[in-house]
Amino acid sequence: MPARTLLAAMVLLAAPSAATPLLASPPSQAGTDHLTIVTRDDSLQRSIQAAYVQPFTAATQVHVVQQVWEGGLDALRTRLKAPGNGWDLIMVDPDELAAGCDGGLFEKLDWSAIGGKEHYAPQAVSDCGLGAVVIDTALAWDKDKLPITPSWTDFWDVAKYPGKRGLRKSVRGNLEIALMADGVAAGDVYRTLASADGQDRAFRKLDQLKPYIVWWSSEPDAAKILASGDVLMTSAPSGQIATAGETGHRSFGLQFAGSLYEMDSWVIAKGSAALRQAEEFLYFTGMPAIEARLLRQSGDSGLVKGLNDGLPPDLLAISPANPANQNGALRIDSGFWHDNHPKLRQRFDTWLDH
Repeated sequence: MPARTLLAAMVLLAAPSAATPLLASPPSQAGTDHLTIVTRDDSLQRSIQAAYVQPFTAATQVHVVQQVWEGGLDALRTRLKAPGNGWDLIMVDPDELAAGCDGGLFEKLDWSAIGGKEHYAPQAVSDCGLGAVVIDTALAWDKDKLPITPSWTDFWDVAKYPGKRGLRKSVRGNLEIALMADGVAAGDVYRTLASADGQDRAFRKLDQLKPYIVWWSSEPDAAKILASGDVLMTSAPSGQIATAGETGHRSFGLQFAGSLYEMDSWVIAKGSAALRQAEEFLYFTGMPAIEARLLRQSGDSGLVKGLNDGLPPDLLAISPANPANQNGALRIDSGFWHDNHPKLRQRFDTWLDH
């Protein structure tokens, strides 16, 4: 990374108010370098624009085009194999990362060009991927209506805490939550789910709650049903709840114990003409002070070491990468879902219809 880039980035961070006019308009040399980055949803795209893209463009003169994709290995393979696909830096989930790297869809990362492996938490480092964001699905509630810190067991207790409950309309994640509500320790969840008896147990637990469930599909909807009062508690992406509470001036709580987390990663498309610019972007955004911008914007955190050092208490409390929040959380086992998702999704869909 050129010294001017690092210097400019530090100037931006040291004087954000003075930098604002500069960030509002692209530099005059923007046409000399181009980089297309592709993220997973509109809200994250907007946060990355404010937290990463604007200061990066101001510091490097690289013009960044942002796009959104819905995910899926087949769609990714088709896109990247097409002539002139135009995608350079892409955010992928664990399954897409593993299969795409094995299938030659992504560049093998030159870690010396992006800060070094030791600069990141170990789970963020792989041959083709750099951990981009920790996505945490936590138990969320309205503190004005429920003045306790609930657990998944409380979530199921509609007699003691009357009201509707929100869950994502997906088998993935709900079986884990159901087992934890039934007393299974987080560390034993996938061992239990590996058996037919364990899967039956999870569905029996869901049966108990089924009449009280309000299903949500998109991440913003999880925050909306809580804010509207449609549910007393809900599973929800922690970042959505954190930002919804702040922007709506609402007192929402987040319970990270028993939450489910996974990691999306940055990959560089094989043969990208913007390889150098993509590496520069990863270097730039891999500084703790820059990743802290994303946490402020979205409630989602990256995986650079030192990110949590010096954070104010309000940000530390919502950071999915905070060790205190990860204690007792469950990392989603992508291998289990790769092997079992088709049959369990079919069973879940049948269960929904009856």
